[in-house]
Amino acid sequence: MPRFPAFPIHVLAAGVLLAVSAAAQADGERLLTAARIHTSDAGKPVATAMAWDGEGRIIAVGDAEELATRFPDAERIDAGDATVVPGLIDAHAHLVDLGHALMQADLVGARSTGEIVERLQAFARDLPADAWLMGRGWDQNLWPDTAFPTAAVLDAAFPERPVVLERIDGHAAWANSAAMRAVERDLSGDWQPDGGRVLREEDRPTGVFIDTAARLLYAAAPAPDAEWQERAFERALQHVASLGLTGVHDMGTSDDGFALMQRFADRGALSLRVRAYAHREADAIDARCREGAYRHASGRLDMRGVKLMIDGALGSRGAALIDDYSDDPGNRGLLVQGEEDYAAAVRRAHGCGLQVATHAIGDRGNRIVLDTYRRALGDAASGDHRWRVEHAQVMAPGDIARFGELKLVASMQPTHATSDMGWAGDRLGDARLAGAYAWRSFVGAGVPLALGSDFPVEFADPRLGLLAAVTRQDVHGQPPGGWRPDQVLTAAEALHGFTAGAAWAAFDEDEVGRLAPGLRADFVVLGQDPLAVSANELDQLEVRSTWVDGRPVFEAE
Repeated sequence: MPRFPAFPIHVLAAGVLLAVSAAAQADGERLLTAARIHTSDAGKPVATAMAWDGEGRIIAVGDAEELATRFPDAERIDAGDATVVPGLIDAHAHLVDLGHALMQADLVGARSTGEIVERLQAFARDLPADAWLMGRGWDQNLWPDTAFPTAAVLDAAFPERPVVLERIDGHAAWANSAAMRAVERDLSGDWQPDGGRVLREEDRPTGVFIDTAARLLYAAAPAPDAEWQERAFERALQHVASLGLTGVHDMGTSDDGFALMQRFADRGALSLRVRAYAHREADAIDARCREGAYRHASGRLDMRGVKLMIDGALGSRGAALIDDYSDDPGNRGLLVQGEEDYAAAVRRAHGCGLQVATHAIGDRGNRIVLDTYRRALGDAASGDHRWRVEHAQVMAPGDIARFGELKLVASMQPTHATSDMGWAGDRLGDARLAGAYAWRSFVGAGVPLALGSDFPVEFADPRLGLLAAVTRQDVHGQPPGGWRPDQVLTAAEALHGFTAGAAWAAFDEDEVGRLAPGLRADFVVLGQDPLAVSANELDQLEVRSTWVDGRPVFEAE
């Protein structure tokens, strides 16, 4: 982790001097002033000063002159013309996977299989000759031929070295023959794993493995050692802090991943708040039922929920649809587990008082989740359970209103829309697009939104999420006027979804998400006001510094 100076500090960001009191109080009170502070708190939405104590708890928010009088001996931090907002929270992400992605070959945005091979060859130069070549981020929808690739492309460049490449959505893997030979079972024939699909020509695998089938490849690959895992996680923490993220809802946290987070928290190296949701495996649910909700003494790490899955992803045609894929007649996607098994997991989690979050992409997948939640919750559906649907990406007419009836949270990722807009219509057809990526429809139905990115499926940068939410355009301003612009959010709604809305979705509203007395001093210092700049400039907001518990975890050079 980077080393940050202890208070008193002198530089908050490039060119911004801090006015530091010569005699700070022993209890460590600090007073920040800025051109404006957007609090996300209805009682005082805008302020110019904020004070917090030595424990990192906010003790006052208000006018700069007034607070200067109230706290004359507090350390003074003058952020000048900056805008301060609550710490940004990614409500659906995979922090350990981000670390892994940062240590692997980056294939995001590659426009052809030839470019994939070039990137892999460059990455392989720094690896031992016998190391497996791992990468992620390929997307066949960006290539001239949008068909799934085959092992032959990789075999030509790497005939002996095993290669396994994760698709951008995390729901498919592409392997060469050397990697497939390492799999312990025969991959030929017509058998298929539960919840997955091995793509074959005749009876031979092509090299693409959908959803749970990819586990065959990952099980054959050597597991990274503890030192590699630590370096990867450190890199992930540094990266997200530089983007203004002070919190992450880690969806589907494995036992090993959670143990890694605990080690970082124990030594004070977990530089943001992680609200972890246990992996869907039955033993993970049993462990939480047996041990109860977990909360680290630092307040930086907890686990009180479980993340389940019902279907795959739209890009790999694994999302479960009510009708056939428009571009693949006869295919309606797949369920990653049977409906009865899924319902049993929901009932088990409910019986233990766990918060349930379920990945659902397709309209059939979402309907199964809604039906299962209704049966499991029963009379408790009107209570404060805050069960979540992760993605809620393609909805059938009428099902959005059911979210409100069941008191559910729609946990959605704005950049999924701008990443998928080029081919989503091919998958779904125009009629089903009416209920796809439908943020405004959810807001109109009174459904609370928690916004995130699903990194490393998408880039971790929440500014890209703000841009996509408000414009329905990519960073190049395409398409003009936005894709299906009737579903845009306002800048205030988008910011709320990445702050107070995300906090509420994790039962964290009395800790973070707003800047108000009693809450933690988690905030971001920005060079511009996200509620005042042009919508197409939201991705260019300058992150000057990121603070957790009143201490900087990132400062711009």
